[in-house]
Amino acid sequence: MTFFVFLLACGTAASTGLFFKPSQWYESLTKPGFTPPNWLFPVAWTTIYLLLAWAGYRLSLMPGTQGVLALWAAQIALNTLWTPVFFGARRIFAGMVILTLLWLVVAAMVVMALQFDVITGLILFPYLVWLCVAGALNFSIWRHNR
Repeated sequence: MTFFVFLLACGTAASTGLFFKPSQWYESLTKPGFTPPNWLFPVAWTTIYLLLAWAGYRLSLMPGTQGVLALWAAQIALNTLWTPVFFGARRIFAGMVILTLLWLVVAAMVVMALQFDVITGLILFPYLVWLCVAGALNFSIWRHNR
């Protein structure tokens, strides 16, 4: 597979943000003090998607990585699903469920990637860190906006 196949998958996930943007509804929600500034979200996600495509490409070049690549596919599907559920359908709890599953899949993917190649595992690590922030944010929003 080429890098561009992985980049296209990431671009598809990212494009959901064009259709389901944070609206007045999101702005009106009670959010925790650790909520990142709005400008940081596109910067973080662009960086993560580029790293994610690079990691997927690197894994595709290694023998025996079908399992970790299956996790890569699962995480991009869950990633793509979260935005329309949270921002489009405004289902905060459903978004939390998706984000929890996404975190578990990405954590497993990082562990498996590290077994094949330390650099690839480290490339994926910022994604897991950002999902920790996103999960804490989603949970706090759900808790304070029932």
